[in-house]
Amino acid sequence: MDDATKEPSTPLPREGATTDLPHDRITVRRFREAFPRARWSDSLNAWFVPGRTAEKRIGRWLAEMEAEADRFADDKGRDAFAFEPIESRYLEPAPATFQIRTPYSRTVVNEIREIPLARWDDDRRLWTVPYRSFEELRQHWPAIEAAAERSEPEARRARREAIKGTEEDEASKARMRERRRKRYPVPADDGPPFQRAIGTHAGVVFFIGTDGELADPATIGNFYFPAAEGEEYVWVSWRSGSLEELVTTWPAKTPPDQIELTRGWWMPTLDELRIARRDAKSRRRARERKQKDTTSVERPADSP
Repeated sequence: MDDATKEPSTPLPREGATTDLPHDRITVRRFREAFPRARWSDSLNAWFVPGRTAEKRIGRWLAEMEAEADRFADDKGRDAFAFEPIESRYLEPAPATFQIRTPYSRTVVNEIREIPLARWDDDRRLWTVPYRSFEELRQHWPAIEAAAERSEPEARRARREAIKGTEEDEASKARMRERRRKRYPVPADDGPPFQRAIGTHAGVVFFIGTDGELADPATIGNFYFPAAEGEEYVWVSWRSGSLEELVTTWPAKTPPDQIELTRGWWMPTLDELRIARRDAKSRRRARERKQKDTTSVERPADSP
């Protein structure tokens, strides 16, 4: 999807209409060209188009898009799949669409989003791709399957075992120890604003304060980013953002430029915010499970 134009939930006009779209960049780009005032609403999980006639205009546009599609495209896709099928544990040919279910992988998501008319089914936790998109699916499938296999728990464990005791393992442990300190280097004369979402080389964080302690250039280079020659950096403490804070953060329209990358912080893009939101959701689910388990343990055995 053309993520640079997709924005978080904000107060929307009362009059208008919403629509869901396939998760491919081409469709979203054409939609944005046809409806330049459209905005994405996280609360509605849909695109919102303002105006009294929005619903009719959206309907006409969808009808035009459908008319452009080859009405025999799905049959052609089924025939092509039957002649040369993709055999994979991650792909299931259902009557109406292909169904793709893999371990989470950012590479998988990026690859699938390049396939026209691909959709994420949140209820079933899988992707669907229509048969008419089979050729594009075939082109992206080697990368999808390889990334899915790398993301399997056994594969992850095997990689950890393979580097156990090596310099790479020690470097990884050192990075984890540094990460737990929840500090980040910023230029002493160009620090970020506090208590708002900020993009960094370590992800999206909320900076909360500094005592002015100088950051060692070697530590900066080893764990964060190459320190600019002659620049003085200080350590700033950070925290992770809540889901509510991240959902209401307005994303940058363009990725960070070289000056911002060298500085070490910038306004986060929607791609960066999406990753942070996913992590925040995971943290919330973990807390809810822990609270539920604690409640179950504390409840007397004869309680109703």
